[in-house]
Amino acid sequence: MAFPRLVISAIRGGSGKTIISTGIIAAFKNAGKQIAPFKKGPDYIDAGWLALAAGRPCYNLDTFLTPVDRVLTSFCSHSLHTDLSVIEGNRGLYDGIDLEGTTSTAELAKLLRAPVILCIDCTKSTRTIAAVVLGCMHFDLKVDIKGVILNRVAGARHENILKRSIEHHTGVPVLGSVPKLARQSFPERHMGLIPTHEHKWAADSIASAAEMAVKYIDLDKLAQTAFDAPGLPPAGNAEEILEKKVADPAADCKIKPRIGIMRDSAFQFYYQENIDALISEGAELVYTSPLSDKTIPDVDALYIGGGFPETHAKELSENNFYKEELKALAAKGLPIYAECGGLMYLGKDLFLDGVVYDMAGLLPISFGFSKKPQAHGYTIVIVEENNPYYKVGTEIRGHEFHYSSVLKWGGEEKDLVFRLKRGSGLINNRDGVVFKNILAAYTHIHALGTPLWAEAMIRNAIKYRDNKKAEPASL
Repeated sequence: MAFPRLVISAIRGGSGKTIISTGIIAAFKNAGKQIAPFKKGPDYIDAGWLALAAGRPCYNLDTFLTPVDRVLTSFCSHSLHTDLSVIEGNRGLYDGIDLEGTTSTAELAKLLRAPVILCIDCTKSTRTIAAVVLGCMHFDLKVDIKGVILNRVAGARHENILKRSIEHHTGVPVLGSVPKLARQSFPERHMGLIPTHEHKWAADSIASAAEMAVKYIDLDKLAQTAFDAPGLPPAGNAEEILEKKVADPAADCKIKPRIGIMRDSAFQFYYQENIDALISEGAELVYTSPLSDKTIPDVDALYIGGGFPETHAKELSENNFYKEELKALAAKGLPIYAECGGLMYLGKDLFLDGVVYDMAGLLPISFGFSKKPQAHGYTIVIVEENNPYYKVGTEIRGHEFHYSSVLKWGGEEKDLVFRLKRGSGLINNRDGVVFKNILAAYTHIHALGTPLWAEAMIRNAIKYRDNKKAEPASL
């Protein structure tokens, strides 16, 4: 099957590949092409920018979180009926978690048989860049490096030396040369770009990136490289997956469990695959925000993703109506699944810059914050205690990234149901707090790697809904 595609990679993180990928996607979209955006790895922020540029969801391709066959099927199913797919890599091309680089962008490119475009920061370098490109080509001959985009080029003379050196010594064409941009349209926070929900000028930033791509990148040659990519084997049930995903979520809504999703600028880290999985399992999704809503809609379960509650701590703390209603619903057994930022919101309070902000108070945890990441990377957890979502003995692969840490834990050891084989978790090599039908953890899960999660959400939601119906009417 023909899937025109490109992998945009780099030598290291911070080389500008997200801005360049965003610009390429936006420029192609402006030219009337349907672009399928993908992000390699467990990233939310970059994926948000790519989705905004493409005008459609961005999907994460991760061979640690997800079995290889599901990665391939996901790519094919979400690339169907589009003109071209753009996959942004993460970190450096060969960077991974082991000596073999099994989770690297290079391995993903080989799996997808996708041509690689290297985005290279050329600051204070000339001929050496040719050696770097040559090294990447020979490090793994199965990685198909088809082009280079120069970034942060100092001027015409600098560009000329770079282009001549790279093309002469490597035979790889230079497909673009982006100068040092005078205006910073993409501000950064923590270890990535600012989330699109928090960036008031997001649309302007996308427009600027598209303008940059049109002006400085040979989009025609880039597109031709994508169309020259070799065919992929038939993608199994890719067509069926696509049809199931886009099924009308309003159909038969009277029998669908209603899953609430807390989504706003404080809670915005959701894999699109997780949203799709809930829909595919039969849920009707209802969105809610503790920043703008005073009440919680009528739902049968609640999913609270990650984000930056610390940047909205005052607003979250002051919305007492929402917090009290959430407490009352939790006491009645409302199933709640929370990750990272959601975990913090369910806790007792946040200690930030010398001020204590009260949170929902459902879990006996106080959180503090550091200027440095307290945990960042993949996790492997073993379920060791009973809980409403996973069977004891289940192994789950996930990801954690947070600047917060536990200042005070008021629960018991049995309340922490996950033991970590890899990662940091909450405390004492444990993660996953259980209270009634709540499970909250630092670990983010990916639905394609943990399909039991969506099934458990639906099962718990239906049980809660049926119990509500069985309750005697109040006088």
